[in-house]
Amino acid sequence: MSATITTAEPPPAPVSRSSKLWPRLVRPAAAVLSGALLYASFPPRPLWWLVLPGFALLGWVLTGRRVRAALGLGLLAGLGFMLPLLHWTGEEVGPVPWLALALAEALFIAIGCVGVAAVSRLPYWPVWAAAVWTLDEALRARVPFGGFPWGKIAFGQADSAFLPLAAVGGTPLLSFAVVLCGFGLLEAVRQVRRYRADGTVPRSAVIAAAVTVAAPVAAALAALPLVDDAPEDGTATVAAVQGNVPRLGLDFNSQRRAVLDNHAKRTEELARDVAAGKEAQPDFVLWPENSSDLDPYRNPDAREVIDRAVRAIGAPTVIGAVLAPDTGPLRNTLIQWDPKSGPVDTYDKRHIQPFGEYMPMRSVARIFSKDVDRVQRDFGSGDKVGVFDLAGTKVGFVTCYEAAFDDAVRDTVKDGGQLIAVPSNNATFGRSEMTYQQLAMSRVRAVEHGRSVVVPVTSGVSAVIRPDGTVVQKTGMFTPDALVDEVPLRSSLTPATRLGALPEGVLALLAVAGLGWATTRSVRARKARKDLGAAPLSAPEGP
Repeated sequence: MSATITTAEPPPAPVSRSSKLWPRLVRPAAAVLSGALLYASFPPRPLWWLVLPGFALLGWVLTGRRVRAALGLGLLAGLGFMLPLLHWTGEEVGPVPWLALALAEALFIAIGCVGVAAVSRLPYWPVWAAAVWTLDEALRARVPFGGFPWGKIAFGQADSAFLPLAAVGGTPLLSFAVVLCGFGLLEAVRQVRRYRADGTVPRSAVIAAAVTVAAPVAAALAALPLVDDAPEDGTATVAAVQGNVPRLGLDFNSQRRAVLDNHAKRTEELARDVAAGKEAQPDFVLWPENSSDLDPYRNPDAREVIDRAVRAIGAPTVIGAVLAPDTGPLRNTLIQWDPKSGPVDTYDKRHIQPFGEYMPMRSVARIFSKDVDRVQRDFGSGDKVGVFDLAGTKVGFVTCYEAAFDDAVRDTVKDGGQLIAVPSNNATFGRSEMTYQQLAMSRVRAVEHGRSVVVPVTSGVSAVIRPDGTVVQKTGMFTPDALVDEVPLRSSLTPATRLGALPEGVLALLAVAGLGWATTRSVRARKARKDLGAAPLSAPEGP
């Protein structure tokens, strides 16, 4: 009798917690990385192309995700983008306002990412997804409190090969094209991998991948003839004065007279350089926002200081002032100052900054930051477009924060502006990236509307920009200076200026159509599964 000996197989080794955890962390980590790549594509870094792998990675993260997962992953991507991008907002007021704003903007991005995930199952999904992102940017630029367009993808593309598209359809089309190309790169990689795996790829998939990458690039090349810096209406010699501030931070306003004196002194120095033949005589002079926080209509000393400086340079000068009427809100005002007649015209800033120039929900905001009460009297917004006739040149003005709003800049050009000026004050943001981000906006605006743009700043980076977006002169930070340059004047309107908000509206409708299609498909699929589950079992056949 023989015995059979059997050996049992050893039990499988237990799976460690870490090996289970890592696969679950891949997508969240990739979401954060995608947001970080978007941030890294923004100035002052000349790495605009990082936006493409950033969106390719974001597309991979979101493809096929359900609502809850897409919302969470989108929030991580939004925080990876907005936390570093908006760090300057907490430069002097601490981390709480910065974190609150970054979270609010990240929530907008998260909602947009839910839409991207929803349309990711559709044919030609990169087109629908890019439209959804553009719609999300449009909403973020309008609500709440008038919107906050900072971080619009177009504003990181001042050095980009896609920049000419701004002249075709403005910042919405530029954002759409860049995002489309990024998502298209992901689709192209997918099709290559599919071909390597089984050797067959559906023709429609190949077309989708090729078109979504090639079309934005081809469109940008086709738009190049629209980018022109030829002087259609001759030239004007403009001076941008940067007087600097006595110290960094919120408390620079406590030395308002010193700020005014700095700008007056630098203007008088420029007048002496002109008299000595070192500089050309400017046709007009631009001071920055808040260059006189003393109301010259109520303060005779301030008026005399400005008068003396403007008479010395002998050219119309635009002064940035804070006006304090007896009643009602303060006014952030640009004053056209004539060397003979004094103040002759004004422009009140229309897009005023919430939580900076006025305080919505003051009692609630006070819970998060005691600095709320620094804004003791709110500013009010103006209601007319700012275009001044300066020595025969029509100059359109947008004040600082307004440069981020499409309509504010477009209005000045449609009202006859041959040149755009963006007087700004960023002394409260120290040596942060804010001034470079804002300068990039002005470069995009130059191409969008085919206008030279002059940016006089109190203490950041003042600059002169050609209509093709090229910076021809700029200052250092926190350095008194005066830029004098002969700039081309133009009066023709780009397609972007003529079309106004129409391209954004079309892209919004495209996004809504894609979301509607995705929703309909999802409802039908659920209904089909339900019907299949409810179908009666067939009776067994008899013998």
